[in-house]
Amino acid sequence: MSTSTTGRSAASPPAEDAGAGSPLDSAVRTYLGHLAVERGLAANTLSSYRRDLRRYALVQDARGRVSVGEITEDDVRAFLVGLREGDEDHPPLSAGSAARALVAVRGLHRFALREGLSAGDPAHDVKPPTPPRRLPKAISLDEVERLLAASDGGEDTARGLRDRALLEVLYGSGARISEAVGLDVDDLDLRDGFARVAGKGGKTRIVPIGDYARQAVDAYLVRARPALVRAGRGVPALFLNARGGRLSRQGAWMVLRAAAGRAGLSDVSPHTLRHSFATHLLDGGADVRVVQELLGHASVTTTQVYTLVTVQLLREVYATSHPRARS
Repeated sequence: MSTSTTGRSAASPPAEDAGAGSPLDSAVRTYLGHLAVERGLAANTLSSYRRDLRRYALVQDARGRVSVGEITEDDVRAFLVGLREGDEDHPPLSAGSAARALVAVRGLHRFALREGLSAGDPAHDVKPPTPPRRLPKAISLDEVERLLAASDGGEDTARGLRDRALLEVLYGSGARISEAVGLDVDDLDLRDGFARVAGKGGKTRIVPIGDYARQAVDAYLVRARPALVRAGRGVPALFLNARGGRLSRQGAWMVLRAAAGRAGLSDVSPHTLRHSFATHLLDGGADVRVVQELLGHASVTTTQVYTLVTVQLLREVYATSHPRARS
């Protein structure tokens, strides 16, 4: 690499052949060899590291850094800013992609410090960019109604009754799909409308089962489950597959996907009904700590993301409804 910065900038690194043979380039090659031989990184991961570190070396060359030991914390921060802003040859990177590149840079500097190629680690205190907070995917009440109406495929069969009961329980209780398929018959109290679910970390909680879900489960238990039981070995699971065994999480996901297709809904995931359960409760005036308990969240902070969904909805309604919301 040349140490001159004439006509070059950190935001616009030169062609890829720049830096061949410099001490910094040599350090990068040595580190990549370490990752390949001693760490056994997968080929795709190694390719990503190579691409990110090549760009890093070019940028540092443009800043006049010949060896890895000359790089400062400001140089690392400038590289990160350049990733986010982009340049003539590179589009701006997302927070996640920039954070991935920073992981490669941090690894290089830790290696250089350990191998005596640098007296310090300038990347140690450089924090990755915070990705934008992704709001949970929730569907409207009308869409939930369409999904549930399509759950049995219009067939009064054992499978149709099971599928309707499963989706009613998911939306009616807010249970995770893994919690729903993990239910045993004895976990239900249909008279009082409760179910005992085993959540993350083996923690058990009690969740209410609404009237619609109770009726659907009762119809399934009376008219469908006995036929499914006969195909298996009498397992205690509530929801059974066609062979009489416990319905798997993948099987439940296929039930949901098929119902969504019949209802004309796209981008419906296993968590969609859980997100919709929480959002609709908060829209109806439920206290966030009650929703936290129902969802089985250890911290109310996790649940509060749903309040952002409802606030966003309020903004949209205000913007489209109030006569002076827009100029």
